[in-house]
Amino acid sequence: MTIQLVEQLKTLDQKHFLHPTSSIEEQQKYGPAAIFCEGKGIYLKDLEGNTYIDGMSSLWNVNVGHGRTEIAEVAKEQMEKLAFSSCFATFSNEPAIKLAAKIAELTPGDLNTVFFTSGGSESNDTAIKLARHYWILKGQPNRQKIISRSLSYHGLAYGSTNATGIEGFRKFTNSPAPDFHYVDKDSPEELRRLIEELGPEKVAAFISEPVQGAGGVNLPKPDYFQKVREICDEYGVLFIADEVITGFGRTGKNFGIEHFGVVPDMMTFAKGVSSGYAQLGGVIISEKIHKDFCELSKGILMHGYTYSGHPTACAVGLKNLEIIEREGLVQNAKIMGEEMLKGFQALQQKYDFIGDVRTFGLLGAIGLVKNRETGELFDPLLSPIAVQEMTKRGLILRTVTYGQDTIVFSPPLIITKNELNEMLRIVDETFAYLQKEIIGNGVK
Repeated sequence: MTIQLVEQLKTLDQKHFLHPTSSIEEQQKYGPAAIFCEGKGIYLKDLEGNTYIDGMSSLWNVNVGHGRTEIAEVAKEQMEKLAFSSCFATFSNEPAIKLAAKIAELTPGDLNTVFFTSGGSESNDTAIKLARHYWILKGQPNRQKIISRSLSYHGLAYGSTNATGIEGFRKFTNSPAPDFHYVDKDSPEELRRLIEELGPEKVAAFISEPVQGAGGVNLPKPDYFQKVREICDEYGVLFIADEVITGFGRTGKNFGIEHFGVVPDMMTFAKGVSSGYAQLGGVIISEKIHKDFCELSKGILMHGYTYSGHPTACAVGLKNLEIIEREGLVQNAKIMGEEMLKGFQALQQKYDFIGDVRTFGLLGAIGLVKNRETGELFDPLLSPIAVQEMTKRGLILRTVTYGQDTIVFSPPLIITKNELNEMLRIVDETFAYLQKEIIGNGVK
C-alpha cells in the first residue's frame, strides 16, 4: 500500500472515527497508532508493513489466535444458509441451541441455562437486570442494590459502568445510577459489613471477576471466594461471576472461578467464547434460578437484544470452542502461564525497578516501582513509556495506572515457548533501554 493512501486513511480516521477508550487528543495530534490489515497466529500486521506480537490478544479475547480459516469458513456457510433470524417470541435457531448446550456442558455446578448477548458490557447489564427481576418474582422487590469490588471492570454500558469499581469510568458522565456500592477488593469482611449496613433485604447481588483484568490483573487471596460464597449464602445475596476475560481457558481452566472451588449463581461471558471472530456474549444462570423463572414468570421476559442468539455468531462460537478443546488450549494456557511467570521472575532479578510480578494462566502483570521496599512509584509513571517503547519494538501490551504502574499481558492461548521467549526478549530489551535512557536521565 502506498504511503499516500496510508496518509489518506489516517486523515479520514482523525476526521470521522471516534475511537473507543482512546485519547482524543492523541488521535487528533498523531492519527491512529497503527492501521491493522492482517492477523496470523499471535501476530498483527499494519498497512505500513510493521509486524507486532499481539501480547494482549487484542482486548483479552483472541484466544485461538488470528487468521483461523476454518472459523471464517463456518461463518460463510452459516451466512449463506441463515445469517440472522430473531430469537424473540421463542423463535430459535440450531447454532444458538447447540452453543447454549455446549456452554452448559463446560460450566461448573448447576449453571445450565444461557441468555445470549453481543458482548461483555451487555452480559453484565443483563446479569444485573436478571438479578433484580429475580427478586421481584420472589416477592422481594426492595432487593435492588448491587455490590462490586474496587478496581473491578464490568463494562461500559449503563448498568455495567456503574458496577465498575474504577472511578474514572464512572466519572465519564455526571449522572451515576443509584443502588451501586463498592467494597475493598481484598476484604470479604467489608462485604459482610456493607451488606449489613445496607440491609440484606435490599441487596440483590454481588458481582466480581475471579481475577481482575483491566484493574491490573489482581489476584484474590486463595480463600477469598469461598468466604464470599458463604457470606452471599448467609444473607441470600446472589453471586455473579464476571468471566468475560477469564472464561474459556484464559486462566488454565475453562472458567476462572473453578480455581476457587465455588459455584456462582450467575456467570457472565463474552470475549473468549468467539475469540473475537464475532460479537458474542451471554449470561449463564443456575438451575435453581431458571426453575424459579419458569414457575414464577407471567407473560413476557421484557429484556433482550436484537442479536441475542445470532445464528452466525453462535456458529462461530461453536467452532471456536471446538478448536480450544481439539488443540488443548486450556492446558497450554496453564503451561505457558507458568513459563511466563518464570520469565517475569528472571526479569525481576535483573531490574531493580520491577516490583510485584504475577500470572494466572495466560494473564500476567509486571509492576514497576521506584522503591521495592516502600512501593513508591516513579513520577512520571514508567509503564506508559515502557508500553510505547515495546510497541516500537513490535510488541503490543497495555498499562494500568489506577494507583499503580503496571504492564499487563494476555497473549493468545496458542502461544508457543519460542513465541513466548520472543515476547520476553522484547520486554527485556525495553527494560534495558528504560534503565539506561529513562531512569538514568532524570525520571524521579
